[in-house]
Amino acid sequence: MSEIITEMERGWNEKIVFSLSEFKGKNYADIRIYYEDDEGEWKPTKKGITISLDRFQEFKEHMSKLEEFLVAQGHVGPRE
Repeated sequence: MSEIITEMERGWNEKIVFSLSEFKGKNYADIRIYYEDDEGEWKPTKKGITISLDRFQEFKEHMSKLEEFLVAQGHVGPRE
């Protein structure tokens, strides 16, 4: 089972898909790159990350630290 929550464009034939997936009865947050094949069908690549839900808050904390660093260094603007 995989439930797509949201996605963002990465290029003309690639996108990043954020989803909830299940494996062996356990749920995971999954962030994966998909590509569009020659028939126009979107398919997942091996490029991505799967996080168990019991570690999702920890993952978010590290993403926040990365964001703080990028803002402090002027690489990205602050959140609005």
